[in-house]
Amino acid sequence: MADVRVPAIFGSNMVLQRDQANPVWGWAEPGEEVVVTIAGQTKKTKADDQGKWRVMLDPLTLGDAKTMVIEGKNRLEFTDVLIGEVWLCSGQSNMQWSVDQSNDADLEKMTANYPHIRLITVPRVGVQEPQDNFNGEWLQCTSDTVGSFSAVGYFFGRQLHQSLGVPIGLIDNAWGGSSCEAWVNRDLLEADEAYAPLMERWSSEEAKFEELSAADSDDEKQAKQLANLKSRMTGQHRPGNLYCGVLHPILGYGIRGAIWYQGESNASRAYQYRDLFPLMIQSWRDEWKQGDFPFYWVQLADFRDEVSEPGDSDWAELREAQTMTMDRLPNTGEAVIIDIGEGRDIHPRNKQDVAKRLARWALAKDYGLEIEHQSPRYKSVETEGNKMTLTFDHVGAQGLYTFDVKHPIGFTIAGEDQKFVDAQAKLVGKDKVVVWSDEVSEPVAVRYAWATNPVANVTARNGLPLTPFRTDDWKGVTADRK
Repeated sequence: MADVRVPAIFGSNMVLQRDQANPVWGWAEPGEEVVVTIAGQTKKTKADDQGKWRVMLDPLTLGDAKTMVIEGKNRLEFTDVLIGEVWLCSGQSNMQWSVDQSNDADLEKMTANYPHIRLITVPRVGVQEPQDNFNGEWLQCTSDTVGSFSAVGYFFGRQLHQSLGVPIGLIDNAWGGSSCEAWVNRDLLEADEAYAPLMERWSSEEAKFEELSAADSDDEKQAKQLANLKSRMTGQHRPGNLYCGVLHPILGYGIRGAIWYQGESNASRAYQYRDLFPLMIQSWRDEWKQGDFPFYWVQLADFRDEVSEPGDSDWAELREAQTMTMDRLPNTGEAVIIDIGEGRDIHPRNKQDVAKRLARWALAKDYGLEIEHQSPRYKSVETEGNKMTLTFDHVGAQGLYTFDVKHPIGFTIAGEDQKFVDAQAKLVGKDKVVVWSDEVSEPVAVRYAWATNPVANVTARNGLPLTPFRTDDWKGVTADRK
């Protein structure tokens, strides 16, 4: 006799998304009646012939903590259930990066007494078969529980909690080093010719893994190769692995939206990311069946050594692909952090400012607060003589500003020969920058912060940095990488 069960995403201390219908699902004996009650509403259903059941709760509103009871042949009771705002926190290591590893961790934990912020982390499991459950539980946010949780996730949730005064639920399923294709249903990638080279490489590795596994050889070289391949098969790069292992178990749980910090692992294939990243977002939305829920991401920070001469950069091209996604999909937004990275470390410790920039998007777009939230962004260019005048959108009420010194830094300019040189620049009015160089008499293109670790200083007066950009569409270094 099978007991009524639910996945770990449901449990005591959970937060249910307010003001929308939310699904609750689980397993029971085939044909068994299941009754779910919460806040005065009762939903009944029967488990199907596979033992699966699902009900849809009517929208719930803010109020006191609730108790959810699920009954079949047995009884489950979940206490201290809050109604509020639920956000998914996903991506690679910079989202996984914990409060313990971030700036002022001791002070942050000392003050992390937020009983109405709830946290749950999905363990890192990389598999090709969709998982229905995971080992985890909802926890109240305390000094003891917050240290191991996603720093960006926590600081984002705390800002929302303090700004809105409502309960916040945060789901962390990030995996360090993960590639975007691992977060996508493999069927979608195999159905698209654009990803054929990528999938063929993986098919070759998979075939080799199967061959070596079956060989049962004592050869030391083969044993090492097999161990390496086994790690690859269960790791965070294999297409579909994270979709199946850490996304599928929570897929459909009622959320307001998602925040995302990833891209470093795809920088070498930045042009591909122009399509792959929107594909991932849209596929999540399609399967979640919650419409075009908000999806906000962090653009790559500055990293590695600064260079003295203008040149190509795969990281610059990945940032460009991220920015392009805002034009591809609705309800998306980008937190630009080109000013707060660390050249010596791919994991900047300042996660507080990253989270604030993400929170600005949510507070403005989803909660109706009148705050500036989008970084200035290139709009258009006009050329007269040897000068190019650039106009920008989203410059804020007080317009553009230069940090540290009065003149703009970070612009390069080129003629038809496509050879960029450092440019002089000056602010004009609130939303324009004039750029020129005595070395380029007939300029045709301008780039800004176009480097892995650019030296650049233009922001809006509100502190949000100018989004890196280029006016040209000349072929990039990652254009042919599949």
